[in-house]
Amino acid sequence: MENFEFLRNVTIGQYLPGDSLVHRLDPRAKLAIMTFLVAAITFNISYVANVILLLVCFLIVILSNISLRYILAGVKPAVPFIIILATLQLLFYGDDFVPPNMTSVTYFQWGFVHVTNGSIQLVVVSIMRFLELLFLTSLLTNTTPTAELTHGMENLMRPLTRIGVPAHEISLIFTIALRFVPLFAEQLEVIMKAQASRGANLGVGGKFQFIQTTRHLLVLVVPLFIDAFRRAEDLILAMEARCYVGGQGRTHLLSLEYKQLDYASMALIFVFAVLMLIFRGVFPI
Repeated sequence: MENFEFLRNVTIGQYLPGDSLVHRLDPRAKLAIMTFLVAAITFNISYVANVILLLVCFLIVILSNISLRYILAGVKPAVPFIIILATLQLLFYGDDFVPPNMTSVTYFQWGFVHVTNGSIQLVVVSIMRFLELLFLTSLLTNTTPTAELTHGMENLMRPLTRIGVPAHEISLIFTIALRFVPLFAEQLEVIMKAQASRGANLGVGGKFQFIQTTRHLLVLVVPLFIDAFRRAEDLILAMEARCYVGGQGRTHLLSLEYKQLDYASMALIFVFAVLMLIFRGVFPI
């Protein structure tokens, strides 16, 4: 049954209590720090820049006192899709991406298959970007309770309510989506174990086990989506039974307040992100 244990490989959406430096940050500070780093990751396409960003993400993981092995376990369910996307980028994007400050060099060409230094760099940088975003998203949810994350996001978006943006509803949707990630993984385990107990040929071993597992997962999409709709309907009924009417006029028991640690952390990451954006064209590769 180890082949069906998806929940232990889902790190996003699960809160891990702790008293680390990252745990003590205000949720608004964490969201701001994540936004700064995501901007730096998005606009840097060189090896050196992404290595620096990856090291910064490693440092934040260390400061959070969360096991790096636990966070990396979240990569396992996405390995088949990473391999497929990396193969497509490597073989078919050679003419579309030229590394900055470099000339395009062809390593292999056969028909429309074109492998260049640009396509190789695109694959490597995309994998590093995926790891960086996985670290940031996992740390955000692993170190922040869902209620605090919702409150922090709503508080940051509150000025936008003056122009009609439903800050409370958007933050609620975002946190519910994160909360449902481990629930879907758990339900997928239940469905696969039920299918296997009835004789379904799931989780077959071999050299290409990930390909067979991916093909079998497609069969499970329908029951998984049906369960998702059922859970969504139950959630709607529960909210209506409690007379939920949205965020207008609502008050909060929890009052967020920035501390010196929050200001220092945001300032440090903001300066780092700005420098990475300003000097992104300086990196040779």
